[in-house]
Amino acid sequence: MSAVSPDALIASTAPEAADATPVHFVGPDAALDGAARDWAARLGFKGKPGEVLVVPAGSGGGVDRVLVGTGKTFDPMSARALSARLPEGLYRLEAEEADAGAATLAFLLGRYVFDRYKPGKGRSGVRLVAPQGFDVAEALNIAAACALAREMVDTPPADMGPLQMETIAREIAGAHGAAITVTTGEALLEENYPAVHAVGRAAAPHRAPRVIEIGWNLDRIDRPLIALVGKGVAFDSGGLDIKSAAGMRNMKKDMGGAAHALALGRLVMQAGLDIRLVVLVAAVENAISADAFRPGDVLNSRKGLTIEIGNTDAEGRLILADVLTRAGEHAPDLTLDYATLTGAARVALGPELPPLYTDDEALAADLLAAAHAVRDPLWRMPLWPGYRAAIDSDIADVRNDSAGWAQGGSITAALFLQKFAPATGAWAHLDVFAWNSRGRPGWPEGGEAQGLRAAYAMLKARYPG
Repeated sequence: MSAVSPDALIASTAPEAADATPVHFVGPDAALDGAARDWAARLGFKGKPGEVLVVPAGSGGGVDRVLVGTGKTFDPMSARALSARLPEGLYRLEAEEADAGAATLAFLLGRYVFDRYKPGKGRSGVRLVAPQGFDVAEALNIAAACALAREMVDTPPADMGPLQMETIAREIAGAHGAAITVTTGEALLEENYPAVHAVGRAAAPHRAPRVIEIGWNLDRIDRPLIALVGKGVAFDSGGLDIKSAAGMRNMKKDMGGAAHALALGRLVMQAGLDIRLVVLVAAVENAISADAFRPGDVLNSRKGLTIEIGNTDAEGRLILADVLTRAGEHAPDLTLDYATLTGAARVALGPELPPLYTDDEALAADLLAAAHAVRDPLWRMPLWPGYRAAIDSDIADVRNDSAGWAQGGSITAALFLQKFAPATGAWAHLDVFAWNSRGRPGWPEGGEAQGLRAAYAMLKARYPG
């Protein structure tokens, strides 16, 4: 799935590179030469963000250059729109080296199109000349990882159930010589994943719940161990606390955490980072049947803590509880979990800015620095201890829905996960939306990778291959 065509980029030394059309990023105050200045004035080009102006090459036809508006500040991520806005052809970015590299990767990210059910939809004939010294292979791998996460999220639940997530995990493990184990259905009870089993047991047999575990380089015991954990709810009906029709419409994306964990794991293995790696995914469907778990039930968990169910639509934290506990059994040096966990995160920060939760100052600093450097935004939110009482239960160790007085639903969900996070090393939780709600060139409506490039940049800086 989700290979990025290497034809999108050509080397700067390729013979055809000399004929590439230059693309200039210009702001409102840019000094243009005579022909370009006159053409821009005639067509009202002001250098505003999103503006594109094709400058003709005199009376002989053809294109002399392309001007792309930046506004007052150039954001290389705006180059995601180029494949949709430029005429078919070969182009060369005229920018500072660092900006040209970032814009080239952005261009690759912007080429993503979900066309599984409509082949050929929106495919672009725009290609770029890679900047000199640009690591083409690395960029293609990063773009392919983001495309994998997005395609998994975009795929409807009938074709992206627990079994399909397992199949993708097996393909990733097989391609990189990693071990993989999958525990499915009633075996989850035998292997002590009771919360995962409870959430997924109402699904049809061919969509049985499962825990997927990939292990890579585990025999290299002198290397740090990193655990990536993902929430894989293939479809979330809300369970017996059923969602509204509108709330259910995009719940194919509720496995976005699993998509991120698998895509990031593949990227780490491709890069050969100097670590041991465990990827853990709990893959379930939160369905409704006579055997569905109920409000008021008390579930066991792998850690031994009992969980009172206040709302069956707060199921993601239940399955994460078991797999975070399993991650802790590996004694990781660092654990990252990804989950499309709460609507409250969107209320707090909107759809484009995922909250980051961690109590480790060094990890927070490294992740935020990486997020800024690669323009993959994150915003740190507090694990506010004053709200811990909101997840206390009178009849169990913890409840899965927080008391109304606390209000901060994303924070209390993170505090719930913290109870199950590994005791060793640092832990961070990313509550991602994994979705573009508004379609625009380079950002089509649908699946989006969030915090994936930031985490990879952080891991690569800490543990270079």
